[in-house]
Amino acid sequence: MRLPRRRRARPPRTLKRRFVTPEGVDLQLELGSRGARAGAFLLDAVMMVVILILVTLAIVYSVPPRAKAELAGVLWLLGFFALRNGWFALFELGGRGATPGKRLLGLRVVARDGARLTGGAVIARNAMREIEVFLPLSFLGFHTAEGSADTFLVLFSLLWSGVFLFFPLFNRDRLRLGDLVAGTWVVRDTRGKLGHDLAAAERPRRTFSEAALDLYGIYELQTLEDVLRHGREEAITTVAATIRRKAGIGDNGDDRGFLEDYYAALCVRLERAMLLGRRREDKHFRV
Repeated sequence: MRLPRRRRARPPRTLKRRFVTPEGVDLQLELGSRGARAGAFLLDAVMMVVILILVTLAIVYSVPPRAKAELAGVLWLLGFFALRNGWFALFELGGRGATPGKRLLGLRVVARDGARLTGGAVIARNAMREIEVFLPLSFLGFHTAEGSADTFLVLFSLLWSGVFLFFPLFNRDRLRLGDLVAGTWVVRDTRGKLGHDLAAAERPRRTFSEAALDLYGIYELQTLEDVLRHGREEAITTVAATIRRKAGIGDNGDDRGFLEDYYAALCVRLERAMLLGRRREDKHFRV
């Protein structure tokens, strides 16, 4: 009698991904869900439309009545193009790597190779959005307004947008085509009360030399913050050993305490430098 072949159990799907920094630390980030990403995009879209409406009303109010309709059309055509491209790129180039919509839903953009998110990657991922969604819809809207849109054109435009719109549904990393091109992930941004906890610490703080604090910049500070927030002991041990080795500091066995003190001291140093107009983005950047 032939017994039925047992099927192999598939490994459970998870949103956890390895995110290895240049220092060799695996932060184990969690990808943002499809619903959260869609919600963030809708929030950003609503904010942009509200801003555009307010600007349009303010400008159109001051022109003669006959020119209002024409001017409003130009403002919406050019203004929405400039706003949507500038909105995503400028906010994602900031320190948090997130638009207001992403921040509200606890998301941010990171480079998949663990390096600092570059301007080129941000521009590439957002330029692809024009090809994915806005180009066919703008083309369709123009022809509809002119009365020259036929059934084939409508279906083609909607199919084009639909393919790219639903692209994240069919890959395990929830990647848009823009993410694929730019080498980025959209991940959950877990925030705790790290700053409050460090400030409330009652133990005496370690002091560090200028040379030890000059090893790293803002990107490494953010990575260190992620390490302390996630609290994974192997990551804390690896980072503490790396900083001690580079700074020539002895090991006293308290890795977390050492990192918390170094984080607090590095925060103070970088903030003081920024007040003087010197912003150090990462360890390779020299002011």
